Amino acid sequence: MDLHYQPLTSNMLKYRLLNLVKHYGGYSLAIVGLIWVLHNFECRALWLHLASMNWLLVMLAIVCDILSYVCQGLRWQLLLKPIGKLSLWQSTRAIYAALFTNEILPMRLGELLRLYLVAKSTEKKVTEIIPSMVMERFLDGVWLALSIAILAIFLPLPKDLQLVSELLIVIVILATIVLLYLGLSKQARSVVMVGEDDKRSKVKFYNLIKTFAHNTITQMQRMVRSHGFYLAACSSLALLLLQILAFWLIMYAYGLTIPLGIAAAVFLIVHLGTMIPNAPANIGSYHFFCVLGLMLFGVNKAEATGFAIVVFALLTLPLLLIGIVAINQTGLMLKNIPSTLTSLTRLKSQL
Repeated sequence: MDLHYQPLTSNMLKYRLLNLVKHYGGYSLAIVGLIWVLHNFECRALWLHLASMNWLLVMLAIVCDILSYVCQGLRWQLLLKPIGKLSLWQSTRAIYAALFTNEILPMRLGELLRLYLVAKSTEKKVTEIIPSMVMERFLDGVWLALSIAILAIFLPLPKDLQLVSELLIVIVILATIVLLYLGLSKQARSVVMVGEDDKRSKVKFYNLIKTFAHNTITQMQRMVRSHGFYLAACSSLALLLLQILAFWLIMYAYGLTIPLGIAAAVFLIVHLGTMIPNAPANIGSYHFFCVLGLMLFGVNKAEATGFAIVVFALLTLPLLLIGIVAINQTGLMLKNIPSTLTSLTRLKSQL
């Protein structure tokens, strides 16, 4: 019997390691986070808090959270205006479908789904929609950095959070310079186009990247110069403020009478900590950073753990319920979501 042995090359090893990290890294972090959060936790205190919760404040918090995603839908609608018509319902529906997918699948794969849904609604290529999502992240970064900077003026923030704030501010300043260049310079497009007709280049990957970069810069220029851009920026601020308010209202409903500024600081710690894609719904990492943030401001671990469990459940359940409705409205079947996402990873035909 002939055995054909194929040696394990360094590239194959790297690929397998990346696959392992991709599939199991997020779950490992989630498990470690939950173990630390739930260590020595007694459920009795949690039940006492639940029995005395102010459910009117909880309902108000849920309304604020829902409105925050409507603001995100409005922002996306405004950013996409230069390339196609999209209703507020279509953009918000795509966002909730993505949120639902993120709750059940790891690595924030819902972002690919909302990309697909909006491309389908606007009858545009997927790569024409990507620049608007890049702009979303930019606007989020601007308000996030400014929020932390403002809190640092009025609150004695932990040194690590101050360091993150300074880093974010530097990144935002650099990104703003690039954005202004794209919006004001007439040469930005031509810089990318240099060598487009160079027939000597036979590297397909290079050509794909060059085409994608050109399309991205062109679309971002159109967004920055559009009348709705500044309203989209305001929608980003409203999104952040509504989510902070929802977090604070549940905190008060739970019995943690903490000032709004401190609640905002804890929310931002959670937001920063869960930016890296990991386990579904950020389970584990959300709880870890919520408890850690509260402990930094003097809340004992038992109370912080109880609140982390409650706020996660109360803000996740509406996402799941509305997300199911949104998925059904798009015509997609839940069982077909993984195959749809798999097909979206092959963007070559979309360039």
